[in-house]
Amino acid sequence: MLWSLIKIVLFVAVVGALAWGAGFLLESQGGVQLTLLGTEYSFGPLQSVIAVIVLLLAVWVLLKILALLLAVWHFLNGDETALTRYFDRNRERKGFEALSEGLMALASGEGKVAMSKAAKADKYLNRPALTNLLTAQAAELAGDRHKAEETYRKLVADEATRFVGVRGIMKQKLAEGDTETALQLAEKAFALKPKHEETGDVLLRLQAEKEDWAGARKTLSMKLKNGQLPRDVHKRRDAVLALSEAREVFAEGNDIEAREEAIEANRLSPDLIPAAVMAAQGYIAQNKPRYAARVLAKAWSVHPHPDLAAAFAAIEPDEKPAARIKRFAALTKSQPGHPETKMLQSELHIANEDFPAARRALGKLAEEDPTARSVTLMAAIERGEGASDTIVKGWLARALTVSRGPQWICDNCQHIHASWKPICENCKSFDTLAWKTPPMSEVAMPGGVQMLPLIVGTADDQAGADGAGKIATRSDIEDVDLIVEGDEPRAEEDKQASS
Repeated sequence: MLWSLIKIVLFVAVVGALAWGAGFLLESQGGVQLTLLGTEYSFGPLQSVIAVIVLLLAVWVLLKILALLLAVWHFLNGDETALTRYFDRNRERKGFEALSEGLMALASGEGKVAMSKAAKADKYLNRPALTNLLTAQAAELAGDRHKAEETYRKLVADEATRFVGVRGIMKQKLAEGDTETALQLAEKAFALKPKHEETGDVLLRLQAEKEDWAGARKTLSMKLKNGQLPRDVHKRRDAVLALSEAREVFAEGNDIEAREEAIEANRLSPDLIPAAVMAAQGYIAQNKPRYAARVLAKAWSVHPHPDLAAAFAAIEPDEKPAARIKRFAALTKSQPGHPETKMLQSELHIANEDFPAARRALGKLAEEDPTARSVTLMAAIERGEGASDTIVKGWLARALTVSRGPQWICDNCQHIHASWKPICENCKSFDTLAWKTPPMSEVAMPGGVQMLPLIVGTADDQAGADGAGKIATRSDIEDVDLIVEGDEPRAEEDKQASS
């Protein structure tokens, strides 16, 4: 409100001043006399003021005409002028509009539209780093690999965009299956930008696929140094690489170096089952059974596994079943409620022909958490206690439909492997195998439960069972490995067959 009042007062004051000045000029005497080429011109006070204003306007117009003529001269001479800047701004506006439309088309999956917009942006803009990148990605989306690779090579030529170009060509070679060239490009891209996490992962995977374990360990160390990996994950993966390197050295016949690498892998990750097994084998070869037993017991306390039990049995391969049960107490005292511990104890008692103890050790595992292994163990226990063929066949028939138990499964693609490997055979991912039970799928059997008597047998079959039938059942049981190590079960079963 106050400001409005002030503006009104100022306006009135200015109008009053102008009116006073005009009145003063009209009442004033004299004026301005100007002699030009012998002619004298006389101006009154008001006319003099008007003449000065007209003169100033004429000078201003003259200066503008001179500036325009000078600008036209510079324009014709090729110099930068306001006119060229106007045209440049117009071209830049059109170029960025085309670039924006191309990015939107690329995001929406319209490859050909994005390529045309990229060409238009390249026409108006002098920004090859932007337009070439859009062109390359649009060509990839449109399926024009040749155009994409050609454009990526242009990016490689510029130092500012070299990493983008190398990475783009690397992805092209990976899509084509040319892993040799992709590995070289990944090494170059990682050298240009070692903190780029995706490039480091690709390089690590390619080095592992090519079994360049030493190079993979260097890449892993760089990822740890750059803060891209937690320290515990680095230790685990470094152990996997050390174990893989040890297995390769062992295959070449250099036992000493292989043992050292295996022991190093076990030191880095004591819970890595293959590393513990290989380290134990190395200690056994060095005639250090206590070290081997200590390594295996520590791994068993973390994750019981059949391979650990097999390696523990190999420490004393010629011992008697009773002595083996006593020695295995050092292993089975940890994780006593684990299914693997129960099945191991049951197998040891079967080898010792103590079938009631084997049944007690197995407990209700075959009923509450049945697997092919635990159910087969029950078949062996029933046979050892003199059960009928019908009961034994019933357990063996059940083994066809229950879970196979834990296996080496890739966490990434769920592919099942027969043995542990550092790289998944299916999806080529690194260090993704875990010992776990696969998802159970239903088994469709012809005729459903109507087929069961054909497998198990009936009461009449039991009454008419002869020696040949018993031999067939014994053969079925022999197909399954019942103990950890040694030839004791074969002798045990031969003894039962003769009795």
